Amino acid sequence: MNYRSAVGFAILMLAASIPLRAQDRMPPIPVAKLSDAQKHAVEDFKAARHTDISGPFVPLLRSPEVMTRARAMGDYLRCRSVLPPRLREFVILMTSRQCTQQYEWNAHAPLAREGGLSAEIVNAIADGRRPDRMAEDEEVVYAFCDELRRNQSVSDATYALAVARLGEQGVIETIGLMGYYTLLAMVMNTARTPLGEATRMPLAPFPR
Repeated sequence: MNYRSAVGFAILMLAASIPLRAQDRMPPIPVAKLSDAQKHAVEDFKAARHTDISGPFVPLLRSPEVMTRARAMGDYLRCRSVLPPRLREFVILMTSRQCTQQYEWNAHAPLAREGGLSAEIVNAIADGRRPDRMAEDEEVVYAFCDELRRNQSVSDATYALAVARLGEQGVIETIGLMGYYTLLAMVMNTARTPLGEATRMPLAPFPR
């Protein structure tokens, strides 16, 4: 093995020895280093949500325009979607599970239970299993999201059932929730965003 190969091998071994959550790649930006656009985005965030930025919005602040537009989409989907909280959080949990996003799961599993999703369904999703004893609308949402995730499209039969149960607006907002929370999960998985106050990592990685 020549010198260059030996160095490369050593670097790969060192990288492999570092835990996946060993670092926060995009930690909070010190206030003194914020650009004017970033300061404005933070102000808009606080005005809209009455709290400091946290979670995915910490790394998203690197692109303040993306952060602001993502926050606005989330404001609608989280609070004003035509989907009831139970189904909304069901979609979010399925997305978090698929992305193995611990921060997102810890934030939304309690909200799902508060919204009326049964503990059995929450536990099944966490385990990567199809839940038993779902309500009719939960069956429809699960089938739609699962098929769309696996195939990047849905069959005529699945689409018809979803429209009949959720309406066209509900179908679009279901897709919006999947896309939005996939975005947040991908941001946090890339940035290795810390769990914050929560310390539980309830989701085991899916086999790849």
